[in-house]
Amino acid sequence: MKIDTTLYLVTDSTGKTNEEFLNIIEKACKGGITLLQLREKNRSGRDLLALAIQVRELADKYNVPLIIDDRVDIALASGAAGVHVGQSDIPVHYARELMGKYKIVGASAKTVEQAVEAYKQGADYLGAGAIYPTTTKVVTQITEVTTLNEICKSVPIPVVAIGGLNKDNMHILKDSPISGISVVSAIMKSDNPQQSAAELKKKIADMLA
Repeated sequence: MKIDTTLYLVTDSTGKTNEEFLNIIEKACKGGITLLQLREKNRSGRDLLALAIQVRELADKYNVPLIIDDRVDIALASGAAGVHVGQSDIPVHYARELMGKYKIVGASAKTVEQAVEAYKQGADYLGAGAIYPTTTKVVTQITEVTTLNEICKSVPIPVVAIGGLNKDNMHILKDSPISGISVVSAIMKSDNPQQSAAELKKKIADMLA
């Protein structure tokens, strides 16, 4: 399955109204994000499903695949393109079995062993990090760039670098064999999400060229 992981936006709606949140996502899509993950840890299933449907309809307008964090049930019910599971979520092979072979299943990996196992179980791409400390509420463990590079070389699927990355610090990944970069705050907290997305995408493309 061909997935463009160049610029992967993971959402954070903290402190935003529903309208503000959707507006940021639409501007990010216009700016060129290539993959979108809805990550809302503290919403009820009902609220998350309603939001997921809204976000999916918006993402579809710009042909940006929507990935749901953790929740296979929400991914299926909302018609999302896929699901992303972490090391504490259901195993990749269960996610794959439930989602089917035509949906995207992403997984988090902090070690080569985790990466290889996720690939064997059917993951389409991996998120590896955190490269830097993050300002999101997710508990992070720093991943050295050397480990990230080893993860990339250990599997034949795209690997996305995650964790505290922005246009001013991503140069640390200049020679890394990653397939893209995932950001949260660099777009979600930007005063101009569309411009930030466009600048990030150009910088990533130049770096990966």
